[in-house]
Amino acid sequence: MVSVIIAITSYNEVFHPTGEKTGLYYTEAIHPFEKFHAAGYKIQFASETGKWGYDEHSIKKDALSAEDYETLTNDESEFNRTLKNVKKASELNSKDYDIFFAAGGHGTVFDFPNAKDLQSIAADVYARGGIVGAVCHGPAIFEGLLDKTTGQPLIEGKKVTGFTDEGEKLLNLDSVFASNNLKTVRVVAEETRAIYISPEGPWDDFTVVDGRIVTGANPQSAASIGTEIVKAYNSL
Repeated sequence: MVSVIIAITSYNEVFHPTGEKTGLYYTEAIHPFEKFHAAGYKIQFASETGKWGYDEHSIKKDALSAEDYETLTNDESEFNRTLKNVKKASELNSKDYDIFFAAGGHGTVFDFPNAKDLQSIAADVYARGGIVGAVCHGPAIFEGLLDKTTGQPLIEGKKVTGFTDEGEKLLNLDSVFASNNLKTVRVVAEETRAIYISPEGPWDDFTVVDGRIVTGANPQSAASIGTEIVKAYNSL
């Protein structure tokens, strides 16, 4: 059976100018989860510390479809039962996984760049011929993530996407990034010598596949990236 690890942020502190906490962005987990589950994959959630929490913006009822809200509030949904079993990354054996997927939420820009255990799993999955994917702010995982074969950044020379700088400005978060000395996805891509490709609009459903690296731009791309990862794995 194909096994996939969904990496989620441990950071769950006040971030938004309106006072809400950031953390895991719900739809960026549930939509890929549904695609992986439909493909028959075994799914394991993991964070660097084993702790996690939702971005409070992402679980507001008026921001969700009726189906997504029902899944969120049903303790017995397959998604919630799987998420309850979230593990600390250091407790997992990277050799058990064929796909590494980094879900988003602004929390990732705080902890993913230094999430050495999650990065180690991603590097090993890739080295063994697997798929590495990330959506929205999930590509923050690529900062410091090296290719085990070359010792260079895993996404060096690769085409990638992720949440846009324009989107950060529209959400009035560019100043929050600056005051916390945080890097946007574009900056991470530039510093790792990747080729950042922006969607035409910050909220467009947009994914980029470059070999075994699959990235998505925003929450609107969460279902598409799940589909693209399944297709990429099937083509191996």
